[in-house]
Amino acid sequence: MNQIVTQQARAWYVQRISAMVLALCVLVHIGIIMYAVRGGLSGSEILERTRGSLAFALFYGVFVLACAAHVPVGLANIAQEWLGWHPHTARLLSLLAALLILAMGWGAVYGVTQP
Repeated sequence: MNQIVTQQARAWYVQRISAMVLALCVLVHIGIIMYAVRGGLSGSEILERTRGSLAFALFYGVFVLACAAHVPVGLANIAQEWLGWHPHTARLLSLLAALLILAMGWGAVYGVTQP
């Protein structure tokens, strides 16, 4: 029983901390979009500015990590509480979701920032 409480507490902390990181990332991302749109930048001009940019790669890499930490906790809770899935099955689903988010997210970051 104590191990279950510890896992639930850890998941609660992961979700709350990742939510704080995500909130900050979303605000910065929206600011970047507003800057690009106001400047009248085209898609190719944006890619010219992001190519080889370590700052963009790091920022969006953190964004992807925060998503990969946040989303699976919520999916596991939904699978258990709403769908009645066994906790082990729900955790497996959440692990697969995290891996998918990481692979797709880091692929996108690489595609936008590759030199």
